[in-house]
Amino acid sequence: MTSLETHSTPLTRHWIGPLMVLTGGICIGFAPIGLRLGLGELGPQGIAFWRYAFAAPLLLGLVFLIERRAPRPPNRFVLLAGTFFTLDIALWHWGLTLTTVSNATFIVNLGNVSVGFVAWLFLKERPTNIWFVAILLAVAGAAALSLGGEVGGKGDIRGDLLALGAALLVSGYMLCSKLARRRLGGIETIFWLTIVEVCVGGLILLLSGEPRLPATLNGFGVPLFLAVVVQIMGQGLIIAGLGRTPAAIAGVLVVVQPVVAAAISWVLFDEPLTALQAGGAVAILVAVWLSQRGKPVPID
Repeated sequence: MTSLETHSTPLTRHWIGPLMVLTGGICIGFAPIGLRLGLGELGPQGIAFWRYAFAAPLLLGLVFLIERRAPRPPNRFVLLAGTFFTLDIALWHWGLTLTTVSNATFIVNLGNVSVGFVAWLFLKERPTNIWFVAILLAVAGAAALSLGGEVGGKGDIRGDLLALGAALLVSGYMLCSKLARRRLGGIETIFWLTIVEVCVGGLILLLSGEPRLPATLNGFGVPLFLAVVVQIMGQGLIIAGLGRTPAAIAGVLVVVQPVVAAAISWVLFDEPLTALQAGGAVAILVAVWLSQRGKPVPID
């Protein structure tokens, strides 16, 4: 087999993984919208728990449908990734009650863009030179988008520290998820991640003191929507794409989340973007485009 034949598949299909991650990031952009709509019936930890709980049996069905067998046993990286993710969501939700939404959102997005440095350190995946330009644009765009629309809000250092903790957990989640994908298929990985999230999220819900059930059956609507769109489609596509995408690039791609959330808020809640926010959204989209420039990296 010639050298050209050996490398043709990874090079010609290098866009599939990043496209999956980007699409997953777009789906996850619906998460804060769902949280906002569902708070009338459940608390933030309750919404998160039922999102995981509704997704688990659906994902098990997908494993049998796609793999035509039971899921293989989880590895330690899946267990770590699921724990990191659940704690990340819990801390972010808690931080939102103590600081401004803009502060919490911006700080958590720092965790996404730092994934490349973590992967460089632990996985020896050195980003391309253009990635460093993309990362600066992504950070500046996230800052403008998150901070540009809030006037008069007052942050609280306690909430900011919780958001910082969530940002660190995001890096651990994506790193461990990528390592988990080396031994498990994408659909198996997201299934086991969700099982871990059900267990850890259930414990967090019990400790939080929030209502465990909504007041009416309609209260399950938002968690069910989040289970399908955010958990299965969003998180599932990101996990599947991580098997074909360098972690540094994936970290930039998922920063598209606040752009999607801002656009949806404009439509649903009549919250138009300020000029600074619009500039931040454009900067993030340019960063996403730039992160794909350079020589493709062979998939693992």
